[in-house]
Amino acid sequence: MITADILGERARITPDSVALIHVPTRENFTYSQLDQRATACVRGWMSHCNLRPKDRVGLLSENRVEFVEAFCAAGKSGIILVPLSTRGTAHELAQIVQDSGMRCLMYSSRYQAVAQELRGLAPVESYMNLDSPSSTAKELSYRDSVASAGAHPIPRDSIAPEDIYCLLYTSGTTGRPKGVMIPHRQIAWNAYNTVISWQLRDTDSMQIFTPMYHAGGLAVALTPLFAIGGRVLLHDGFDPAEVWKVFDEYQCSILFGVPTIFKMLMETPAFAGVDFRHARWCISGGAPLPRYIITAYQERGVTFKQGYGLTEVGVNCFAMTEGDSARKRGSIGKPMMFTQAKLINAVGAELGANVVGELCLRGPHVSRGYWNNEAATAQVLDADGWFHTGDLAQRDADGFYYIAGRLKEMIISGGVNVYPAEIEAELLQHEAVKDVAVIGIADQKWGEVPIAFVVLQPGSKTMADELILFLGKRLSRIKLPRQCILVEALPRNAYGKVLKNELRALAGPAAHR
Repeated sequence: MITADILGERARITPDSVALIHVPTRENFTYSQLDQRATACVRGWMSHCNLRPKDRVGLLSENRVEFVEAFCAAGKSGIILVPLSTRGTAHELAQIVQDSGMRCLMYSSRYQAVAQELRGLAPVESYMNLDSPSSTAKELSYRDSVASAGAHPIPRDSIAPEDIYCLLYTSGTTGRPKGVMIPHRQIAWNAYNTVISWQLRDTDSMQIFTPMYHAGGLAVALTPLFAIGGRVLLHDGFDPAEVWKVFDEYQCSILFGVPTIFKMLMETPAFAGVDFRHARWCISGGAPLPRYIITAYQERGVTFKQGYGLTEVGVNCFAMTEGDSARKRGSIGKPMMFTQAKLINAVGAELGANVVGELCLRGPHVSRGYWNNEAATAQVLDADGWFHTGDLAQRDADGFYYIAGRLKEMIISGGVNVYPAEIEAELLQHEAVKDVAVIGIADQKWGEVPIAFVVLQPGSKTMADELILFLGKRLSRIKLPRQCILVEALPRNAYGKVLKNELRALAGPAAHR
């Protein structure tokens, strides 16, 4: 039976290997120690919150050891974890608390004010403070609960592969957040398949500094490395200087981030002195990766790969060799083992090579859809098990895939498909451009036309008209932005994705679809 108690299985095989290093304290945890702590977490939930399999428990916290414990406890118990965004307001989080039907909310002192506000908006049965030294009438102490928990038997044998491990709520950039039902089967397959397809080793070390309430923080590195017996360096947040310091200090072999993070890392003074000789590769995900970033790291002698995945399907779905990462720069690679991929047009017909279409994925790493939302599930999961990603891609003659953008963001101008990612990539080649995002706005003659929002390099005096002239030598006329709007910064979510709905508000009524 496929269950996702990956920590428990690894602790059984290599109990004394170091599983986790908490960067703020430099405290080490072996697989055995971490497994014991996760087991104690389960018993705390059962003894003091009366939680049982299929009950939901929320978690509002920065990255910390207790977050890892709670995540692994879900794998042992059948209790469903609901991580909450630390960037969310109490009003936003109340929707998730109510939709998930959670019975308990765990939170750290850093977010106690938000948790207190949530009490009045969406109360739950139990509250558990990760930092409080002792319990009170209003809240439980996590430390107390773990220390005084009884030896409740943990019903591992009753967990089925399709039982929900966690509910991961989407960012809500396009509407009300939806809870993605992540079953044990999906967690396990993503972990094992990543180990095989990425060829991870038990000697690998990776840092996690992206937020763990997001699928990337949990499933890109944590579960695959635990499956193979590697080592995780856990940061409580992202600080570029600290990332490079720890990367060197612990000789990390793989570095994962999103394009925004890799850009910030390469812009730090420390980048010039980083020793990459111990690095096997860097890998980026979460958003299309500009090629100039790849080039900057390759010039330092490091292999740079681009990954792809969604909360709903993995999150690791493609792989490539080190040689292919240079030969096929800009590609996300080929589908992982046991992963099927196809490209379809607007009427569902499958497309051949070198044609842009919607990317669809099928395999054992696909989620069950959306919690309490059959209509939304039916829109993305068809009767044959294909997940329709909403992402546009093309496949070359060798079977390598390239992301072209989001289906909803594609601009149809005069009957021609225009892909914002292509325009963005070209603008980023201009030495004065630091960041860029392209959206489509309504046009009486062409239907839609592109406009670009551009962040210039500090001190640059480049004018918007100069950028249009620059593009005119590189792109056909139909693809040229009708405007280049200069802004100080682009609005992004926690994972680096541009919030294009906010840009539409800046562009005015014509930009709303």
